[in-house]
Amino acid sequence: MDYQKYNLTNTSIMKKKNLLLTLAFAAMPVMAQMPDTELPDPHPAPASAWQGVTKAALGWGNIDTQYGRNAVPRMADRLDLYAWRGERVSAQALVLVPQGGKVTFSVSDLRNGRHVIPAEAVNRYFVRYVMSDSLRQGEYLVPDRLDPARELTAEAQTVRPLWLDIRVPQTAAPGKYRGTLTAHVDGTGLTIPFTLEVGRRTLPEPSEWAFHLDLWQNPYSVARFYGVKLWSKEHFDRMRPMMKELAAAGQKVITASIIKHPWNGQTEDAFESMIGKTLTQGGEWRYDYRVFDRWVEFMMDCGITEQIDCYTIVPWHLLFEYYDEARNCTVQEKLAPGSKEYEDYLIPFLKDFARHLKEKGWFGKTCIAMDERPKSLLEPAYAVLYKADPGFRVKGAINYFGPEVSERMYDISFSFNQPLLTPQQIAAHRSKGHKVTFYTCTGHVRPNTFVKSRPAEAAWLGWHTAAADYDGYLRWAFNSWVKNPWQDSRFVRFEAGDCFLVYPGGTSVRWERLVEGIEDFEKIRVLRSELKGKKLQRLNDEIKKFSPVKIEPG
Repeated sequence: MDYQKYNLTNTSIMKKKNLLLTLAFAAMPVMAQMPDTELPDPHPAPASAWQGVTKAALGWGNIDTQYGRNAVPRMADRLDLYAWRGERVSAQALVLVPQGGKVTFSVSDLRNGRHVIPAEAVNRYFVRYVMSDSLRQGEYLVPDRLDPARELTAEAQTVRPLWLDIRVPQTAAPGKYRGTLTAHVDGTGLTIPFTLEVGRRTLPEPSEWAFHLDLWQNPYSVARFYGVKLWSKEHFDRMRPMMKELAAAGQKVITASIIKHPWNGQTEDAFESMIGKTLTQGGEWRYDYRVFDRWVEFMMDCGITEQIDCYTIVPWHLLFEYYDEARNCTVQEKLAPGSKEYEDYLIPFLKDFARHLKEKGWFGKTCIAMDERPKSLLEPAYAVLYKADPGFRVKGAINYFGPEVSERMYDISFSFNQPLLTPQQIAAHRSKGHKVTFYTCTGHVRPNTFVKSRPAEAAWLGWHTAAADYDGYLRWAFNSWVKNPWQDSRFVRFEAGDCFLVYPGGTSVRWERLVEGIEDFEKIRVLRSELKGKKLQRLNDEIKKFSPVKIEPG
C-alpha cells in the first residue's frame, strides 16, 4: 500500500478549541523551584563539526529522527505534508545557531486560494533536550520535551529543533495549502516554505473514536511539581489543560485510586486513596467520597466520560488502611484475599460504594481494576466483589491468559509480549460486549514509548492495535513525573520516560507520535468501511505486517 496515498499518519480539534488549549499551556508560569535549563551534553559533537557554519540556518528535518544538540544535521529546504480534514499532523524544523542567541519562530496562515487554515490552528513548540540513559550508551541527551515557550536562548554551536502540530479543521476545504515557517535568531529572519494537502476524507471528532485509550493519570504528581495544595482550585487549574489534551487524544478511562498505594508507591508520587474509610466508635463503617466525586466530575468535565477504573481490591502489598475512631489513629492491616478479615473489610465498603455509584449514575461506567494479579488472588477477590454486588464489572492488565481472565474481565489488557489472541478468543470477548487491549511497560524493549525509543515506535502501536484486531492500548503512566522531568527523565526503577508521556506545561515527541498512531487506527477503520475487493485486501495485507509481538533490534 502507498503510505502517502492513504496517509494513515497523524487528531481533530476545531480551531477555537485548539487555540484555547494552546493558550492554556503557554500561560503556565515556570516554577521557580524547578530548573528549566537543559543539562550539559555528556557526548557533545566535536567543535570541528561546525567548521564552515558561520551563519544561522533554518531547514526541515523529519519527525522520525532525534537530532543531537551539537551535531550539524542534513536539512531540506521544503516539506510536503498530507492530512485528512480533522487530522493532526506533525512536522519538525531545525535551526542551526553557530554563534548563539535568542531564537523565536512563527508560522503563517496556510492558504489555498480563498481557503485559509489560520496560523492559530498550528501549535508551535521548541523541542527541549532531557537526560536519558541506556546500558549501551550510558547517559545522553534526547530531544523529547515539547515546550510552548515563545522564545529560547540557544548556546553557540547548537541545533534547536522546532515542532509544529497542525490541527486541520474538519471544515477545511480539500486542496493544497501553502505556508511558511519563519525563525529569528537575534533578529535575523530565516524563512522556509511548506505545503499541506488536505484530502477529501474527514476524521471524526476524538469523542467519536472507537480506539479504547487508557493512560493512567496521576493527580498527586501535579500537586507536588507545582507546589499547590492537593485538590485545591490551583491544583485543578494546573491539571485542566493536560487532561483536556488527553481527552483530545480519545482517552476513554478515568483512573481512580480507592485504596492507599495500590501499586506500593512505585512512582515519585504515590497514589493515595480518594475515598476515606472510618471505623466509628460504635463499630460502624463510614465512607467519605468527596475527593473521589470531585476527581471524577473534573475528569468528565475535561471530556473523559466513558469509564471509571478503580484501583484496587488486590493491591501489590495487600495492605488496607482506615481510621479507627476508638483508637484515634490510622490503622493499616495486611489482608489476604480469601481470609475472613479481607471479606469483613471489603464487603461493607463495596456495598456502600455500589450504592454511591448508583446514586451518581456511574455504576454502569465503573470497573474494579486489577493489575497483573495471579489467579490465586483473583479468584477470592472475585468472590468478595460479586457477593457485595454481582453487577460490578472488572478491569485487568494481565500478563497471562486463562479462564479467570477471559470469562470475567469486562475490559482486559494483555502484555505486548504475550501471544496474540486468536480471532475466536476475541470474538468470544466481543460477544459479551467486552473490550480487549494490550499494554507496554518496563521490560518491553521495543516497541515502546521510552525517551530513548525511536519516535516511530509510538505511532507503530496504533497500527499494531489494528493488525491484532484489538480495541485499544493501555499504558500505566500518563503523567507520573519524576523529580524534575524538565531536565532529567530518568527514574530509579524504570527506563527513562517510562513514567510519563507529557511534561509539565507541554507534551512530548513521543506523545504526538502516539496520537498519530491512534489517528491511523481510526483512519484504517474508516477505510475498511469504504474499500471493497482488491483495495480492501491490499489494505489488510499491509496492516498484517504490524502484528508481530517481538520486534528485533535494528
